[in-house]
Amino acid sequence: MIRILTAACVLLAGGVYAWAQVQQGSANADFTPAFPEQARAPALPETPVTVETFAEGLENPWGIAALPGGQFLVTERPGRMRLINADGSVSAPLQGLPEIAELGQGGLLDVAVSPDFANSRLIFWTYAKPVNGGAVTAAARGTLGADGQISDVQDIFVQDNPSGKGQHFGSRVVPMSDGTVWVTTGDRGAGDRGTLVQDIETTHGKVIRVNADGTLPADNPFVGRAGNDQVWSLGHRNMQGAAIGPDGTLWTIEHGPRGGDELNRPQPGANYGWPVVSYGINYSGSDLGSGQARAPEFEEPVYYWDPVIAPGGMMFYDGSYADWQGDLLIGSLNPGALVRLRLENGRVVGEERILTDVGRVRDVEVLEDGSVLILIDSGRGSVLRVTPG
Repeated sequence: MIRILTAACVLLAGGVYAWAQVQQGSANADFTPAFPEQARAPALPETPVTVETFAEGLENPWGIAALPGGQFLVTERPGRMRLINADGSVSAPLQGLPEIAELGQGGLLDVAVSPDFANSRLIFWTYAKPVNGGAVTAAARGTLGADGQISDVQDIFVQDNPSGKGQHFGSRVVPMSDGTVWVTTGDRGAGDRGTLVQDIETTHGKVIRVNADGTLPADNPFVGRAGNDQVWSLGHRNMQGAAIGPDGTLWTIEHGPRGGDELNRPQPGANYGWPVVSYGINYSGSDLGSGQARAPEFEEPVYYWDPVIAPGGMMFYDGSYADWQGDLLIGSLNPGALVRLRLENGRVVGEERILTDVGRVRDVEVLEDGSVLILIDSGRGSVLRVTPG
């Protein structure tokens, strides 16, 4: 199925054309952006795309990662990991995973492949770990055998302060070539009544950085200071997207409440304000936290959405389609789409909504041939291949 999309523009005084904003509805809050490029970027020229079903028969797929040789690892939130072959066929569940808590939004979450997988066969995943008192977000590693068996399983991060709630586990895992691993966590549904996110002693609503064996990097910002040595940044709500940009730095994206989804480039030791400040409001319509969108002691998001896109996974495009080179591709769960952002000098200068009728897009994987795989999160989930141009 080929969908040819057309771009919308407006004629300004003097005969100059400018792209209109992406159509997204009225804002929930009346906050003013801190700088012009922080929200409602101009609409990019719309991209013609070809869409085909690559794999199906999955139950609530959550994360996908490419393996050498054309295979992919895919997770299903109820607790299964499978292989997808180059022809789109799906394997039986892989064996060797630890016990997983299927609790609300929790279950088996992200999956990633070590940069040295060809030699180490090492993979990483995040999951809801059952513990006394409920469940926590955890990150683990294991060795993927040629027979599909996962062995040498080891937790490299386990969140503290368990909760019986099934909300806001996060979570993405990003292994790096320097031997460190990024893990993002959620606030576990504490909302503006909780203090765990602003408590540097906890790992709720934090970007976590550990070594691949679970030990602590010596250059983490809170090593030797008051706080949790694993924490890189704090004040986040529910980060369900993380990716490494062309400049080699980490970018994250998180769910806001009613409005206020945020794109951030987390800096070491920085505080991003949740739940004291937010560009959103409570679901009831009341003020959230301090009732303010920002304060001097908190970092500003690079970009925010109101109304929300309910972001899933994301990835910077480095494929062969020149018009997308360096752009950020984000899965949207609600209203559902593939969202494309153009960035220049660290600011968002354009946005496009693609495939707004395919459902909940949970994760994104850019392929070597320039196409993109997207996960459709449903009880009858699938993987779609999207080819731009």
